[in-house]
Amino acid sequence: MCRWLAYSGSPILLEELLYKPVHSLIDQSQHSRMGVETTNGDGFGIGWYGVDDSVALPDTRRSDVPVLFRGVGPAWGDLNLRELARSTSSGMFLAHIRASTGTPVQQTNCHPFRYDRWLWVHNGAIAEFGTLKRDLVLAVDPALYPAMAGSTDSEVMFFLALTFGLRDDPVAAVERMVGFVEAVARRHGVADPMQMTVASTDGERLWGFRYSTVGQSRTLYVSTALTALRELYPDNPVFAGLDDETRIVVSEPLGDLVGAWNPIPESSYGVVEAGDDTLGAFTPREP
Repeated sequence: MCRWLAYSGSPILLEELLYKPVHSLIDQSQHSRMGVETTNGDGFGIGWYGVDDSVALPDTRRSDVPVLFRGVGPAWGDLNLRELARSTSSGMFLAHIRASTGTPVQQTNCHPFRYDRWLWVHNGAIAEFGTLKRDLVLAVDPALYPAMAGSTDSEVMFFLALTFGLRDDPVAAVERMVGFVEAVARRHGVADPMQMTVASTDGERLWGFRYSTVGQSRTLYVSTALTALRELYPDNPVFAGLDDETRIVVSEPLGDLVGAWNPIPESSYGVVEAGDDTLGAFTPREP
């Protein structure tokens, strides 16, 4: 399995979350406390939206097409990642460290996956993916198929979600994607096929999903609202420089600060956006 984080808020240097917290994503690559594996060393990736400095807007406009940086080695030893993280800032980014469930360790299999302005990361697996793969891949929109470059179940999930309308209604599209995978699994006699936490973004809004067919999904947390954290910790300088809209979604907390992290319920989705965020029930449906 894998670990990932998603950030939306005031532009910050990537290293602020990748390296600096006591249980940062890089620390989790060697010392995961809540994952299936302690070590996640089968590649890594970051996808981020650059800040357009030429436009002086209160919300800081983000560039449309995200940038990807992915590597096949362990994240903890990549010097280029350290250099990038200490010099690159963004107000929306996804980061992922990979523990392969059987597909090759290669750059095209590292998350995030990108299509146009959309990014996607996944922790989990489709059970007996090799048995289901042909039926799943053949359901991908032929116009999207040429953009698929890797061999993972995660990328197939992304392109199925795009096929089922991710760009128009992300929650409904992911529900259709999961419903389709579960229907194909039933036809092949595969039990409990889906295990997932997923993050996806178009650069403006961030969606998170927690679901498994068996009802025992991998962990997923969201940070507490900044207004509440400032009341709890008025002298903490970290919270002072972030706007009220800032949120972090993570596979496991980046630290042990009491009250800072909230578990996302089983079979749920969340939307981080300007104004009030949304938390709702996730219900697979056949397309």
